[in-house]
Amino acid sequence: MSSDVQGRALAVLNRVAQADWPDRLKLRKPFEKLIYTGSRASFRAAAQRAGKVAKLPRPADPDALFDLSLSDEQQMLVEMLEAFASEVLRPLAHDADEQAALPAALLNQAHELGLTHYAVSEAQGGMAGERTTLSNALIAEALGKGDLSLAAALLVPLSAANCIRRWGSAAQQARWLPAFVGEEPAPVMAIAVNEPTPLFDPHKLATRARKRGKHYLLSGEKSLVLRGLDASQLIIAAQAADGPALFIVEAGAKGLQRSPQPAMGLKAGSTARVRLNGVKVPVEARLAAESFNYQSFLDYAGLAWCALAVGTAQAALDYVVPYCNERVAFGEPISHRQGVAFMVADMAVELDAMRLMVWRACSRAEQGLSFQREAYLARLLCSEKAMKIGTDAVQLLGGHGFTKEHPAERWYRDLRALAIMAGGLQL
Repeated sequence: MSSDVQGRALAVLNRVAQADWPDRLKLRKPFEKLIYTGSRASFRAAAQRAGKVAKLPRPADPDALFDLSLSDEQQMLVEMLEAFASEVLRPLAHDADEQAALPAALLNQAHELGLTHYAVSEAQGGMAGERTTLSNALIAEALGKGDLSLAAALLVPLSAANCIRRWGSAAQQARWLPAFVGEEPAPVMAIAVNEPTPLFDPHKLATRARKRGKHYLLSGEKSLVLRGLDASQLIIAAQAADGPALFIVEAGAKGLQRSPQPAMGLKAGSTARVRLNGVKVPVEARLAAESFNYQSFLDYAGLAWCALAVGTAQAALDYVVPYCNERVAFGEPISHRQGVAFMVADMAVELDAMRLMVWRACSRAEQGLSFQREAYLARLLCSEKAMKIGTDAVQLLGGHGFTKEHPAERWYRDLRALAIMAGGLQL
């Protein structure tokens, strides 16, 4: 490891050193400290392995206290990405929503951040450590404070790397993961789960994978695929003879057709519809980790959307509080009215509940404990309360909430995606 991981960390640091945006945002020192801390931790881990220093496993006690403290590295990561979200994502969000596309400059800046390193294991040149799931949730939450749609689009490569690291075989990891931590921008590999079926149930996939010799034939249709049009490969969920499975499919494969599918929200994510008509896929393209668990795959996806919703809901709360304090009606700020004050208080209470549910599920996943129940409850709570927070933000802004001059209407539209997106991302 050591030279590889240190080299990857230094490569990220070198890209940042050549960029000018960290200076404009006053993020250079925090970012360099973050990379240094992460690479130093990787070096220590490698030294332990080289010296055969055994690390005692932490007992997975279901009744242990739920630790809400973040590591120094995680805290620095959050602070750096929150500044990036407010100074870079927020100003670009309106135009990206109008044009339904990601700005090219933003893609370059996202590459310089090196977020995909947090989804690739040290063995493959990344910096994914023990608390990977929570760290990825923190990344999603921090970026979601800038704009949910832009954040979701930027997290597509990280999600694909997480998917391959977690559900791919050793050979598949060795083949695909190094590209996510290389000098070139990470490949866009979209995850396609949703199907254009009323009340779609991800456990009842209509997309079929029929094995024929050394190949599978995939047939079906996928909808609302994030960055589906600019993806070079797609990770497609399909029903095989032995259960649901994931397949890496080349976007240019014969029989695969893609078309734009504009939606109410997530416009910057360039959602697409994908049709598969007997697409021939090699057996080796099926993600084949022995530990593959389709339910866990869905749970990690659900938590990713929940984390984004927490960040966007926090942005909505942070936006309406000063507005209500400064907006004067009948000679006093509207926040003096109980109806307004109680609504803002409810938003804060519901937001904290959402965050704690998501962090709890991520914590259990990192400990190797069952987290299906916690992920389900988090998804259930966030789907309901995130939309309520979005609705209340529009309501509190009154007529302003109905216009595009304020971001509340965009947050309202984007937050509604939480209730229908069954895949697309992975923590």
